[in-house]
Amino acid sequence: MSGTDSWPVAMGGAPYAEPVLGGSYGGYIGMAGGWTTSLACKGGFTAWSSANSAAANAEQADYHTGIGTGVYWFMGGPGVDPHYNGTAAEAYAWGQQQAAWTLSDMSHLAVTYPVVFMDVEQPGIAPATDNGWNSVYTSPCSGQVKTSGISPAVNRAVLDGYSAYLTGHSSYKVGVYSSPSVWTDIFGTGTSSVVTSYYEWTYADFTSSLSRVPSGWCLTGTSTCAQFFGGMTQSSPYALMWQWSGGGGSSNGYGDFDQIDVGRTP
Repeated sequence: MSGTDSWPVAMGGAPYAEPVLGGSYGGYIGMAGGWTTSLACKGGFTAWSSANSAAANAEQADYHTGIGTGVYWFMGGPGVDPHYNGTAAEAYAWGQQQAAWTLSDMSHLAVTYPVVFMDVEQPGIAPATDNGWNSVYTSPCSGQVKTSGISPAVNRAVLDGYSAYLTGHSSYKVGVYSSPSVWTDIFGTGTSSVVTSYYEWTYADFTSSLSRVPSGWCLTGTSTCAQFFGGMTQSSPYALMWQWSGGGGSSNGYGDFDQIDVGRTP
């Protein structure tokens, strides 16, 4: 099914249809928060649409369609940890802290989807263009790089801490949003990169066009298909979503569109 994420996309009335494309509205995935907002950094933002969330939840509750509302969290790597000391133990604690913030922010939202996604990317925006995954900053919000280079094992410890805290303090499952190129740049290709037990949402490959919609994990009549990461493939039951248009810095004039495998909902 098709759904949307992040910033608001204009909707009609109930029963709700996928904007522009038509068909039942498959769900909404919004940004519950992130490291920049929790640390009150200048330039921090929360990409959330109450209207899209309400529409997705109504579509699920009243018409038994889609996933309702899911959330993701804008992750900070070790390099923007206020207590960074280069150790995996501290990175693990930083991941735990972000999971605690996530659950707190989610408590104010009507979340129906059982997977919470860690948003692992290098956004190219202030205050840390790499979100602290490859560089250590003089302070989290400074925008000034102190040193470059963080080991994949230390980066992975952030994910492990987040996962342990989230599953230990809630009934939610752990997911991750990223792309193959970003993933290998942060975690390499060794054991630190393997996440076959995490649910996945990919934004590769994507397009700014809405002229061809997905059929399965590929755009109809093209060779553009979803590419998962960390050892995952399209056939895995953990491969859940594909942000096929509007994400990754592209613009289609409307918003972010996602292909959602509702049948794989855990």
